[in-house]
Amino acid sequence: MKMLKQIYLNNLFFYVLSGIAVLFAIAFTVNWIFFAALIVLSIFIAIFLIDTFLLFRKGFSVVILRTMPGIFSLGDKNTVDFKVENPNNIMLFLKLIDELPYQFQERDFLITLQLNAFESKTVDYVVVPTQRGAYEFRNTNIFSKTMIGLVSRKDVVTGNHKVAVFPSTVLMKKFELFAFNRNTGQLGSRKIRKIGHSYEFDHIQNYVSGDDPRSINWKATGRRAELMVNHFMDEKAQQVYCLLDKSRGMQMPFNGLTLLDHAINTTLVVLNIALLKFDNAGLISFSNKIGNVIKAGSGKHQLHKIYNALYNEKENRLEADYELLYNAIRKIVGGHSLLFLFTNFESVYAMERVMPLLRRINNFHLLVVVFFKNSKIQELANSEYTDIVSIYEKTIARKFIAEKELIVQELKRHKIQVVYTSPEELPTNTINKYLELKSRGLV
Repeated sequence: MKMLKQIYLNNLFFYVLSGIAVLFAIAFTVNWIFFAALIVLSIFIAIFLIDTFLLFRKGFSVVILRTMPGIFSLGDKNTVDFKVENPNNIMLFLKLIDELPYQFQERDFLITLQLNAFESKTVDYVVVPTQRGAYEFRNTNIFSKTMIGLVSRKDVVTGNHKVAVFPSTVLMKKFELFAFNRNTGQLGSRKIRKIGHSYEFDHIQNYVSGDDPRSINWKATGRRAELMVNHFMDEKAQQVYCLLDKSRGMQMPFNGLTLLDHAINTTLVVLNIALLKFDNAGLISFSNKIGNVIKAGSGKHQLHKIYNALYNEKENRLEADYELLYNAIRKIVGGHSLLFLFTNFESVYAMERVMPLLRRINNFHLLVVVFFKNSKIQELANSEYTDIVSIYEKTIARKFIAEKELIVQELKRHKIQVVYTSPEELPTNTINKYLELKSRGLV
């Protein structure tokens, strides 16, 4: 009974059987073909039995081991490996069907490979998760066939693996370089001209060509009879908070991820770099109510707390309450701090409603509003005219773009820092803004 559940007839079996049936049909008009058809049918049955025996004989097996990391990165390519071994003395042709988590919505997953006798191979495939949460990889189905190819044997390898999809650690590691190289040459970043220095004194050193003449220490120069300059270092232990808007405006999808998930990945990157710069990092999420709150702190344990909090963030379909956010900032955030507000304004009216609160926040802290370009509308605005409908569409797209630019100008007019960026360039542009503010001594 178990064998009947494991045996699968391949297409070749039905092709050959159909050919034999045609021979028997022709035999009604040509008698001698009947005997030829009987001989072919006998040979076919014998080969079928041999093929079945090779696959279902005692000791036949295929060894497979699935390995994967314990944590996947959101929006990144993650690899799942299979080690497959053929311990039999015949060549096998294998089809592997892995039961992927429902979040991937994959319906045609298939890996094919050929293994010689006693050979083993390692194969892999790549998945890109687009939702945070727990993913469950279930059984692996193996279909084995010999060189004859009439029959396949199905084996099921049970191997449930649960994997947690966290905000992108790959992106975080990639951008750590920014913490050590201000004038990074990475594609998409810009060089920052330092127009001042911080006021945290470090030590006195000999003057070398290129030092700022304004930093010359004249008293030390008089004592040593040679030019000496004061050396300053970046101020440390400054507070950097990321404010995450989880309302319905952040549910818009871009490249498989919502704007909220793009913001979550960037929050992890920015706060990690802030910690590497010896600043204190904190997090506040909000919608119609305050969500996760992590007071600014330092150390590896702080990054771990932020990492877990971002993993557990849930979107909210209601409007964001900025007055609630303002009150929370006044209670939680002490002293002058740098605040990155990740939100999305689709109209001037939406921005004007919250502008008084943004200005009040900016009076106490350095506020940076980070919101998004709609790249699809940008593509539509740059497309060519084809008919009267496309003219209307392009005109409306340009109106939306102009309205977004007006939002940027209005925020800048009230001396609020702005990062207006596409989701793809969000990490680069946000980090550039952080490093720029640090270099100008505004933080």
